[in-house]
Amino acid sequence: MTEVLTVPTAPYPDQRPSTNGLRKKVYVFQSRRNYLHNFIQSVFSSIDLRDRQGSTMVVGGDGRFFNRTATQVIVQMAAANGVGRLIIGHHGIMSTPAVSCMIRKCKAIGGIVLTASHNPGGPDGDFGIKFNTANGGPANEAVTNKIFQISRTIEEFATCPGLQVDLTTMGKQTFDLENKFKPFTVEIVDSVESYANMLRNIFDFAALKELLSGKNHFKIRLDALHGAVGPYVRRILCVELGCPASSAINCVPKEDFGGQHPDPNPIYATDLVDSMRDGQYDFGAAFDADGDQNMILGKHGFFVTPSDSVAVIADNIFCIPYFQHAGVRGFARTMPTSAALDRVAKATKIELYETPTAWKFFGNLMDAGMLSLCGEESFGTGGDHIREKDGLWAVLAWLSILATRKKSVEDLVKDHWLKYGRNYFTRYDYENVDIDAACEMMEDLEITITDKTFVRQRFAVEDKIYQVEKADSFEYADPVDGTISRNQGLRIIFSDGSRIIYRLSGTSFDGATVQIYLDSYEKEHVFGDAQVMLAPLATIALKISQLHHRTGRTGPSVII
Repeated sequence: MTEVLTVPTAPYPDQRPSTNGLRKKVYVFQSRRNYLHNFIQSVFSSIDLRDRQGSTMVVGGDGRFFNRTATQVIVQMAAANGVGRLIIGHHGIMSTPAVSCMIRKCKAIGGIVLTASHNPGGPDGDFGIKFNTANGGPANEAVTNKIFQISRTIEEFATCPGLQVDLTTMGKQTFDLENKFKPFTVEIVDSVESYANMLRNIFDFAALKELLSGKNHFKIRLDALHGAVGPYVRRILCVELGCPASSAINCVPKEDFGGQHPDPNPIYATDLVDSMRDGQYDFGAAFDADGDQNMILGKHGFFVTPSDSVAVIADNIFCIPYFQHAGVRGFARTMPTSAALDRVAKATKIELYETPTAWKFFGNLMDAGMLSLCGEESFGTGGDHIREKDGLWAVLAWLSILATRKKSVEDLVKDHWLKYGRNYFTRYDYENVDIDAACEMMEDLEITITDKTFVRQRFAVEDKIYQVEKADSFEYADPVDGTISRNQGLRIIFSDGSRIIYRLSGTSFDGATVQIYLDSYEKEHVFGDAQVMLAPLATIALKISQLHHRTGRTGPSVII
């Protein structure tokens, strides 16, 4: 009989979860007394006791350092808080898309995802805890606010410290708890199989197998960056669809991601980028730590921007059997993402939604039956099969299109540009900027661009003239529930459809990150160098914001 204890504690003021959950350095969770326990209790307490009692929840993580420790704590506290059954990935590992799939499949009341996404792992790295609700998607603001309010006043937490679960053995483990009528059950599951089964019902696996292992097959290279998606890549792409084992690299999950940054972009996925250069592979893709983000490359390392990726999928959406049967209800992108998707939506007469930067806004539209495909510039793409972005789904979507269209990645993208024009796109990240300087700059910038005299101003750089058509602080009225989300970024939209976006993307102990997004539309000159084509817009963006002068920076930390 396992003892249930109530342990006194004191609150911390800094446990406000963002849309990505609570993210901190590992040492914060390790060194602050009951820091982890407080937050987990706040999550459980945010769920009505009647809903919690005897319920099913899902727990999974990206395998980073502290994942197993945190999983044991969650098990002990779930038992003490009345949860009846936990479904946990083998070794505590389950990709974020698979967690969403499992929540929906098992009709769980929610799930806890242990990930800091593409942030570094290891003892000196980051750790994160995210709560997903019954729809399988990230908790909305009302829920995260409730969790935060509870965390600020918490006085005690419930736990079963004597309860230890074996994460290495698949199957059911039951525990008798003191003062509980029913035993508490933990199921350690093969999360790959249920996720793979979902994909079999979306894509034509026979056609994909022919593409990847038939006569004259496509040669592909997939890099899991030592994150949670590695076992999924091996089982689905190599074992089931017949790719050679050598097609999948860095597929063993590691607590420190092999000392690398598990971020699927050209800067960090260097193993993949280097291996694609000589042209031996037709298609390449990389995934982040928890498997929800993706990067697509063509032969010789041809880079597909995430904004173009979702637009190409949208234009070829009926190459995917799922959409042939379900139809297409709507497209959506986050506001900073390029307007390439808008042009497909207009041509196909499909509704287009522009949302703030957070996947939960897409989930709301999907739950209302208004959205089928969506994407964001930060390497996220997904459909309405789950309520998270889904890296492996995006790869299979691309491979399905390539199998049907029988063209290379580069030709497919270039055909798209010739048909719709090209949205040249990039993002400048200025990291660890002094918080006060960043906030003052954004405040002054908002005053400047929202002044009535700013609209219709003309900016000339070299032989290009840009005229301001609209400028505002983006706000979003959710068409489902009417919720208003304000202060979601500053937008300058020019008469030719080009845009400059400024966002303060978050603050940390090290400072703030200022992001500038450049989106320049060209109808005719579609085969130029992106940074050259975007240079005039970059000059205007820096001139209006005075960013270098205001922050003391001479250039961005990262250009994506």
